[in-house]
Amino acid sequence: MMKNNSGCNLFTLKQTVAYLKKHNNYIILTHASPDGDTLGSAYALYYALNEIGKTACVLCPELIPQKYNYFARKTDHVHMEGASVVAVDVADEVLLGALREEFGGKIQLCIDHHISNTHYAENLYLDPSAAATAEAMFDIIERMNVNINDITAKALYTGLATDTGCFKYSNVTEKTHRIAAELYKYNLDAAEINRLMFDTKSKRLLKLEQMVLTAAEFHFDDRCVLLPVTSEMQEETGCSGTELEGIAVISRSIEGVKIGITVKQIEKEEFKVSLRTYPPFDASAICRKLGGGGHIAAAGATVNGSLSQVKKLILGAVKSALEEAYAGSSTDQ
Repeated sequence: MMKNNSGCNLFTLKQTVAYLKKHNNYIILTHASPDGDTLGSAYALYYALNEIGKTACVLCPELIPQKYNYFARKTDHVHMEGASVVAVDVADEVLLGALREEFGGKIQLCIDHHISNTHYAENLYLDPSAAATAEAMFDIIERMNVNINDITAKALYTGLATDTGCFKYSNVTEKTHRIAAELYKYNLDAAEINRLMFDTKSKRLLKLEQMVLTAAEFHFDDRCVLLPVTSEMQEETGCSGTELEGIAVISRSIEGVKIGITVKQIEKEEFKVSLRTYPPFDASAICRKLGGGGHIAAAGATVNGSLSQVKKLILGAVKSALEEAYAGSSTDQ
């Protein structure tokens, strides 16, 4: 076992499996604005622990969207006393949202794949080479010698598919495909899962996307697009919360754009900034300048201030990245 400067124990795969087998009661936490990876990984762990006779529950800081009902179910209550608290796909305690007040500083194990993980947990199993936390979770469950059933396979596949853009992002490896192929042996209906995750939108989301595209701003010789999602837009369309997940992906489809910025208003002067980048740009490095982090191709941060102030901050960080990559060329807004 290694320990870093923060006092966090860096677990190996073997140590993580031993830990999960050792304890009897688990509280599994997901991050706010839950996506397919945090939910899929959390529920896969939940079902695996149940298989070996452990008591567990999954807690999400927000209402879980109905589209995940094919694997996400209501779990039993587990008392905090005597329970081991495990955070899944949570790179920073601040991402726990409403759960942070109760569980902040009390997380015994974090299982994650984000290189930007802040090492806040007592113990950390981090696999930055994994395309999704679900990929790391597959390794854990396999090493636990747990029989994967259909519902566990659905949860794991969802995590893999959603964090890889249906296997089209640069984080996908041969291993990712091999795990997906293994999961196809179960009754998971991958085509239906992909339809739910990627091809189904509500009318209100379509209306919001139309408003966002109308308000889109292009900067730096059209190499950067900024998509604002204001409170007014959310109120007018009735579209909010996890339903907004797909907005950030829009920038990936615009020809010539290397850096896509989505600025989503949370409160009057609080915005969630999401970045999507293509080589040679590192979304995580840009977001770290704003107090956030994530992956090379996808990252985020929470920024306080007015919309104009937030735009200025993020565009300043993007301009610095562009100047480093294109030294001597124009970076005018």
